[in-house]
Amino acid sequence: MNSSIHPAFEKALVADGDIPWEKVDDKIQRKIMSFSNELMLVKVAFLQGGIGTMHKHPHLQISYVASGAFEVTIGDERRLLQAGDVYFVPSNVLHGAVCHEEGVLIDVFNPLREDFL
Repeated sequence: MNSSIHPAFEKALVADGDIPWEKVDDKIQRKIMSFSNELMLVKVAFLQGGIGTMHKHPHLQISYVASGAFEVTIGDERRLLQAGDVYFVPSNVLHGAVCHEEGVLIDVFNPLREDFL
């Protein structure tokens, strides 16, 4: 194993069914699909009305709306995004999302979110 990879990283090829859902709250659950020290991909499923509370972190984040519809706020900009859309969050910028239609976000972070492990 490469010493620059976090010790919990085990698989380069990941089947969705092999990863359990982690409950975030009553309307949000997530799966940490894969990661290294530099990069992490997380699948986040929202029920309608689920809220990704406004927050900020030092990580770069890019997110793909795999399904559903989300009102995403980044800084002072807000927009309704739907399946196929993408948003980018720079480091330390306040952001959040409200789920308008049940769906899934695919979040990619650089570096990994150690607070998720």
